[in-house]
Amino acid sequence: MGNALETEFNYYLAHQDELVRLYNGRFIVLKGHEVLGVYDERMEAINETAKEHEPGTFMVHRVTPGDAGHTVTLYSPLKTS
Repeated sequence: MGNALETEFNYYLAHQDELVRLYNGRFIVLKGHEVLGVYDERMEAINETAKEHEPGTFMVHRVTPGDAGHTVTLYSPLKTS
């Protein structure tokens, strides 16, 4: 089994040029090989996507050219029980 969200990140890398042409500077939500949504703000992307998809099953990434934006920020929901 690979690392969590490895499929999504590899998809981003393989399609980065196209994604930059379409969504430069915006945040995309990837699940598998699919762009689920495009947003102007990271938290909006997370909150809206989490309404239908379990956190940890999708990747939010800011679309930028080059590799300067290749950082990972992981969010985990807090358990209150």
